[in-house]
Parts: sequence; C-alpha cells; structure tokens
Amino acid sequence: MTTYPVRFLLNGTPVEVDVAAQDTLLETLRNKLWATEVKNGCGKGDCGCCAVLLDGRAVNSCLTLAVQANGKEVVTVKGLGNEDDPHPLQESFIRKGAIQCGFCTAGMIVSAKSLLDENPRPSPDEIREAVSGNLCRCTGYKKIIEAISDAAPKCSPSD
Repeated sequence: MTTYPVRFLLNGTPVEVDVAAQDTLLETLRNKLWATEVKNGCGKGDCGCCAVLLDGRAVNSCLTLAVQANGKEVVTVKGLGNEDDPHPLQESFIRKGAIQCGFCTAGMIVSAKSLLDENPRPSPDEIREAVSGNLCRCTGYKKIIEAISDAAPKCSPSD
C-alpha cells in the first residue's frame, strides 16, 4: 500500500505522519498520533464527537481525509486549554454542568470555539444551529447552550 507523508501542526506542535490515501484524519489522530481526546462515534459525520478545528474551522475528522490536513493547523480540545489553564469554554461547560458522560464534550467545545471565532456574540438560536451537528444523548442541550452563551464574553477569536 502506498503511503504519503503528511505534515501539519497538531495543537501547535509540528507533526509528520505517513498515511494511506484513504486514511481519515480521525484514524490518523487517534491511532498514529495518540490524540484520543478526538472521539470515534458514528464514523459517518452524524454525531460530531470527532470534531476538530482545521485551520480554525470545525470539521468532522471522520469525514476528512488525513491528506487534507497537509500544511494546515489541526486543533483538538486539548489544544484549546488544559487542567492548569482551561479555555473559557471548558470552564463554562464545567461550571454550568454541561458535561454528563463527556463523550460529546470535546466535539461540542470545538464546534462552539469555531462559532465564537466567527460570531463572538451569538444568539441562543445561532448557538443551537452551530452545535446542531453534535449529538448529546445525556443532556437536553439547555446547559450546553447556556455554557456557550456564558463563555462568549470571555472568548476572543485568538483564544
């Protein structure tokens, strides 16, 4: 099988990995780069738990070929913040109780980050639309929408 070298920034760190033409970004992140914070849910682009930022835009990594990341920047939820220095969205999700089992959380936060970068003061309807591709089986989305709305004033496109 022919492989291709792919180089990109992963959470600010340059990486290089050999991939087959059909390898998805999800498979590459999880299985070759150990970015297990990117969850493998449906594998069909229906659930959004595998969402990452690709050059600042939220994409489903299960539908994105790894070669499409070549020369670009990929940011996962770990690239937004960590336990010692959490992103305002991460803090708000915790504070507002928008996390239940946690499986959808990384994709939700990444999608919310993409929204807030484009629209720093979204309405509740705009938030609903932005996360409509992210399925959560535990909450009724109320707390998720509240968490994103709460974090918006604390976020700037450069966060």
